Amino acid sequence: MPTTSTAHREAASPEHQAAPAEFRQRLLAGMAAAIREGGFRDSTVADVVRHARTSRRTFYEHFPSKQACFIALLQEANAGMVRQIAAAVDRHAPWEVQVRQAIEAWIAVAQSDLPLTLSWIRDLPSLGSDARQLQREWLEAFVVLVKDLTDTPELRAAGVAPPSRQLMIMLLGGLRELIATTVEDGGDIGDITEVAVQATRAVLGPRA
Repeated sequence: MPTTSTAHREAASPEHQAAPAEFRQRLLAGMAAAIREGGFRDSTVADVVRHARTSRRTFYEHFPSKQACFIALLQEANAGMVRQIAAAVDRHAPWEVQVRQAIEAWIAVAQSDLPLTLSWIRDLPSLGSDARQLQREWLEAFVVLVKDLTDTPELRAAGVAPPSRQLMIMLLGGLRELIATTVEDGGDIGDITEVAVQATRAVLGPRA
């Protein structure tokens, strides 16, 4: 049986003060920090719990594996990106302005955590069926977002209609690859803004 002082220390420790949801967030933040430090492939559960300031036991109470934690981190990051892009677009602005606002918001999110952005693009595809499911969820979320942004009275009046699913897949895949290669080559992804805006306008622009 622990002594009074031991019990007090345990009760006061982060492991005993934090709620399960807080532990999960700390572990996700720990995974992000581990990726920034050494990349996903070279990171271990020990690295994650070190950054999260928790234990391996706590990690496995929340995630069955490093890969599961990584996928959960990306699910949150992707949802956050969609929300930020949606919030950045003025639905009453001219359609060309809306395109620029959306692209600039996307690039700003990608720039805010380049190691995670690159890991999403390069590491995720090799992680099997769970990763493939996440990729499809991400794609669906963006297809829905673009449809929501383009299916408005203002854009319809300008001759802009929601693009086909096939066009959206081509556009999104191209933008992701452009971001990845720019980061890998040591470039500034802010420099791709104009070409990304041009490509998106070409896909979304009014039909003759």
